[in-house]
Parts: sequence; structure tokens; C-alpha cells
Amino acid sequence: MRTLIEHLEFAFLVDAGDTVVRDASILIENDRIVDIGPAAEVAARHRDDRFDRVMDGRMLGICPGFVDSHVHLSETLSRAVFPDNLNTRAWVFHWAKPFYAHITEEDEYWGALLGITEMLRNGTTCFIDMGSQYDPGITVRAMEKTGIRGVTGRHAADNPPPELPRGWTQEMARHHFFPSAEAALAELEACVRKYDGALDGRVRCWVNIEGKEPCTLELHVGAQKLAERLGVGTTYHLATSIEEAKVCEDKHGCWPITRIDRAGGIGANLVIAHGAAVSDEEVKLLASRGAKVAFCPCSSFKLGKGATAIGKYPEMVAAGVTVGLGTDGVSAAGNMNLMRQMLIVAGMFKDARMKPDVFTARQALRAATIEGAKAAMWDHEIGSLEIGKKADFILFDLDHIEWTPFHDPLQALVFSASTASISQTWVDGKTLYSEGKVHGVDEPALRRKARELAAAAVERAGLHDENVETTTTLYDNGN
Repeated sequence: MRTLIEHLEFAFLVDAGDTVVRDASILIENDRIVDIGPAAEVAARHRDDRFDRVMDGRMLGICPGFVDSHVHLSETLSRAVFPDNLNTRAWVFHWAKPFYAHITEEDEYWGALLGITEMLRNGTTCFIDMGSQYDPGITVRAMEKTGIRGVTGRHAADNPPPELPRGWTQEMARHHFFPSAEAALAELEACVRKYDGALDGRVRCWVNIEGKEPCTLELHVGAQKLAERLGVGTTYHLATSIEEAKVCEDKHGCWPITRIDRAGGIGANLVIAHGAAVSDEEVKLLASRGAKVAFCPCSSFKLGKGATAIGKYPEMVAAGVTVGLGTDGVSAAGNMNLMRQMLIVAGMFKDARMKPDVFTARQALRAATIEGAKAAMWDHEIGSLEIGKKADFILFDLDHIEWTPFHDPLQALVFSASTASISQTWVDGKTLYSEGKVHGVDEPALRRKARELAAAAVERAGLHDENVETTTTLYDNGN
């Protein structure tokens, strides 16, 4: 199948030079980009070629598909349930864990399908999911139905608290907390061997763990080493807040990233989720090790993680650390919209530091595309529009109030446009979202099912009760 989209108003290549082509054409053959550039040059190179389809790109703009570097698909049914007066640790231990304790495999599937549908509507073509509470195959089934690309895994931990807090269940503790790091790693390896490379390569399965206090040092280090041996990545939460950093310092005499590095667990195949509490020395450490960071601006805003106060994300980028953008779960961020994350990250550090040249629109777009692809260890195939790469991209409708008028398409994309002007989302050379619909998904039925399941899960978890704790001392003492 050969498709030519000609005379696009602009094309963001997001290549090494951040090239923006005006009056551009792109030629797609099956799942790959075989040519892209100025329309006249592409036409000259293919003057005698035949095409299965020719699309008029006038009043359309093209951008690489967004890559969500950190998301919790198993959390999607918890949208707008948790309050906004929680710090990260109370949010996790007294709200998220009870929710996880009371969702079923059916809940997970419909939540994953709902989240992926939202992603495709919002231009996200690839994601790094923290993983299923049960089995990665649940997410894979949702991916199969929609055609999206992504990384998933099996959520794992091995250090439960001595007494289970309110809302936690013994059943959840059994399937969430493994009896040892060795047992957890054995299960994670089995998941990688079963699911990595599924759906013609659109699925990648990693050695994912929860991270932080619910995981031993042995599991943190073991996950990175196992992933290295299997040739895949690993991702987990670390240095997510100043509270976590202080607890770690009190127990171990250093901040979280330093602790893991001293044990040999920071490597180039690791994506650290959040990374809010990072010292200047740890920025250098991350750069030297090649580790990546998934920054979730909306989550930081809602939970008060401190990105604007202590966050070193501009310093990370300047040091050469790969920083991708993530949405986190919808209960933490409220949405799976990377365009919203781009807008926030392109403004938050300018304002906090009163320096308008910090973390620019160009860097925000890179964080949402090619840097996310690097985090996913997939940048040789996705993240930019270049010959030989996968045809994963977004088409914007420029005959839209948000784009009227515009001079610089980059400024319009980051500061003016929203997902309302996304016309089409393509993955692997296929149109997955167009004409206001995600193909293959009965969206009205999906929304009805999600509302029904979510309401039941919230009630089972007791999260409708006004007495759910909003502070915590869990894991403050002990290992």
C-alpha cells in the first residue's frame, strides 16, 4: 500500500536539526516512511511512480506521533476519584492501593481500552505503561483491538508493610507483593519471554516494578540487571517527591537515585518515573549512566511534587539526560493528553525561574516525541518523521479556530492548539483515528461500560467514604 500525502502546510520532522518543512509531502509504503520533504522535491523523485492513494494535505499539518513515557493504564477507571489535597505518598498508600485492591481483570481490560482510546484521540501513538496488576496480556488485548504501539509489563513489588492499611486486601497483597525479589524477577522474566514482540512487534514487554519503598534494593537492582540480560528496558517510580527523598535519607543517608546507583542499579535501560527530587550531583550521575527520566507535569501539579520548586528537568536536558513526557495515571494527572503536558512544561520553568528561554517550545515538542521514543528504546523506528522510520504521525486540521491565524507552527502547536484540532492519528501506516472516531472501538458502549465498572470499583474500595486518610506515615520506619 503506497500513500502519498502532498502539499502539507508544514511538517515537523523532529530530526537532529528540528527541521520544519513548509509545503511538504510524505510518501508511506505499508508501515514505513519512504520519502518526506518539500513537495516539489518529493514529486520530482517520484514523477513516474504509482500510488494506491493520494491525499490532499492542504490545510493540514503533520507531526510525529506523541510518545507517553509514563502511564498507568490499569488506573484509568479512577478518573476524578482521588482528591487534590494529597501528597504523593498518601495518594499511593491510602487511595491508589485500595483502588488496585478492588479492580478485577475485567476492570483492567476496559480501563486499558478506555485509556488507549483517549490516547489515540489525543495523538499518542506509543506509550510506556507501568503494567498490569495481573498479567500483561490484558493490555495486549486492548492494544490488539486498537492498533496502538506500546511498552507494558507486570506490576511487581516485594516489600509489603507489616500491617495492611485500610482498603488493602490480602488478595491484593498476594498478587502485588511477591515473597522475594527472586520470585518477582522470575515472574517478570516469564512475562517478557511471553509477550515481548507480540502483535507484529507493536508490543514490547519490560521488567517493570513499582519502585520506591514497596520494593527492596535487591528488586530495584535486579530488575535493571534482568532487563539488561533480556535486552529490554525497565521502569519504576523513584525520587518522586521530596517526602520520599527525606524518608530515604533518614533511613539510608542519601537520596533515592544515589542509593540505587551505589548498588549498581542505574543504567541506560532504566526509565525513572517522575524524578522530582534529584540533586545536582545526581543530574550528572544520570547523564553519565545514560538513564532516562519520564516527567509528568500534570501529576506534579496535582500532587505538589515540587517540579517548579526543586525540579532539575532543565538541568537534566542541558546535561544530556533523555527527558520524555508522561501523563501518569488519570487519577494523578486527570488526563492522557500530551499536548497539555507540552503546554505546561514549555511554561512552568520560564515562570518559576523568571527566565523565558528555559525549556522552550522546541524542547517541549522533542520531549513529547523523539525523547519519549529514546526512553522507550524505540527511537530508531519512531519519534521523528524520517525516511525508513515507522509511519506513526498526527495530522492537524489547520482550518480550525485554534490555528487561525498562525505564522510559526511550533508556537501555534505548543501554545495555541489543543487536541480538538487533531484530524487523524496514524500508527504503522494505518489510520487509527479519523472523522472523530477511534476505529474498531464502539466508543458509546465503551463509555457506558467504563462508568458502570468504575462506580462499582470505587464503592468496593471504600473510596467514596469521606474518612479516607489524606496523610501517611507508612514506610517511614523500617526497611
